[in-house]
Amino acid sequence: MSTPKELRYSEEHEWVKVEGENARIGITSFAQSELGDIVFVELPEVGDEIKADEPFGSVESVKTVSELYAPVSGKVVEVNEELTDSPEFVNESPYEKAWMIVVEPSDAGEVDKLMTSEQYDEMINEG
Repeated sequence: MSTPKELRYSEEHEWVKVEGENARIGITSFAQSELGDIVFVELPEVGDEIKADEPFGSVESVKTVSELYAPVSGKVVEVNEELTDSPEFVNESPYEKAWMIVVEPSDAGEVDKLMTSEQYDEMINEG
């Protein structure tokens, strides 16, 4: 399982893709494989403020419900509404179709504190 090199990763298995001033956020392929078949995704509303390391939503699989933890703080500027009707995208395409939210970070430095793909691969392979 390879992790895209251009992304940054949190210890809670979220990925971040910097796009200009904004940060697109989703969960990693490793996370979705551990959860199993995703049946429901709960996300914040546009305009909501999220705080790094605090829950911003949840994913429900046939096995469990897992909180989603914000890798960065900021204001939600976009939400992937397609996941409401098609939560299976999280399993099928965690890095493309299944992005969850786009955030306008309140502290751009938070992204730099996240893991590189090499560091993330090392963490999940030790587990």
